[in-house]
Amino acid sequence: MKKTWIAGALLCAAFASFAQSAPKLTIAHAWARPTVPGQPTSGAYMTLTAGEPLVLVGASTPVAGMAEVHQMKMDGDVMRMGGVDGIALPAGQPVELKPGGYHIMLMHLHAPLKAGTNIPLTLTLKNASGAQVQVQASVPVSAQPPAH
Repeated sequence: MKKTWIAGALLCAAFASFAQSAPKLTIAHAWARPTVPGQPTSGAYMTLTAGEPLVLVGASTPVAGMAEVHQMKMDGDVMRMGGVDGIALPAGQPVELKPGGYHIMLMHLHAPLKAGTNIPLTLTLKNASGAQVQVQASVPVSAQPPAH
């Protein structure tokens, strides 16, 4: 009896984990800037629309040693850029990650990003209960953003 209860509890936990692993998130107009040889950084941009309240808290990709959620903003007369703890994604409201604003900073690139290719990107999000979930994306590399 005890083994059956434990197996049932593990199955319920696995199902709950699976249910949390796939939030409703639409990724539109995704793109990353191409680089030139020797350039160790790039940016990835997109429009995110969540089906439930989420917070974008991180990113990763095998093409870079590090990927961070960043923001560029004016501080007086100086443009500053740096990491942020998260970007709120209210349910049903598009949030644009774009040059000069929020974006995914790709640092310590392992090789140049070439126009016409795609890079894998994993977005890490927190849902309303605080659980972290991940969403996979394939991001085209392009010198220009896609037409909206």
